[in-house]
Amino acid sequence: MKIDFEEIEDGMRDVIKESIAIKQNLLSDEDLLDRLHRAIVVCADSLEKGGKIWFAGNGGSAADAQHLAAELSGRFYLDRKSIPAEALHTNTSFLTAVANDYGYNMVYSRLLEGCGRTGDVLVAISTSGNSRNVVEAAKLAQAMGIYVIAFTGATGGALGRCCNVLLNVPSNDTPRIQECHIMLGHILCENIEKILF
Repeated sequence: MKIDFEEIEDGMRDVIKESIAIKQNLLSDEDLLDRLHRAIVVCADSLEKGGKIWFAGNGGSAADAQHLAAELSGRFYLDRKSIPAEALHTNTSFLTAVANDYGYNMVYSRLLEGCGRTGDVLVAISTSGNSRNVVEAAKLAQAMGIYVIAFTGATGGALGRCCNVLLNVPSNDTPRIQECHIMLGHILCENIEKILF
């Protein structure tokens, strides 16, 4: 097997440049930064009033959901009291039972129906914005009086039409969108922690 190390190195540099360019676009998008600020304030306000932050996503977005929930319920920068936050996919017995009995599209909305409360926040993560189970959770959340923050790619997809705050990364490339989602999520967690503690 012949390996072209120069081509690999050029490709690596291109990926880094592309990632930086998308983040530069985020940095210059005052409207998106205002929406992120609103999301931070809404989360902090919900938590101060006894609410909980729920996270939902599939695949890499499920990993991001679990990661961000852990940043809040565990710790981020500060050694402080735990913040009530949970990723909706972490109970595998529930997930597989509901997927089997009701269909995979219902796995997040079913748990939110049982555990969510008016005044909570749902952070719905989908690079396409069209993940059916995440969209169904967002629709139910709004009907329940749960505030919905959507992390998506450029178009927002169906999720962009059933959320209160849309944080749509200006890209259609899944890995680049996910890199920005975790950065925006870290900004969210850091500032929730600052406000509360």
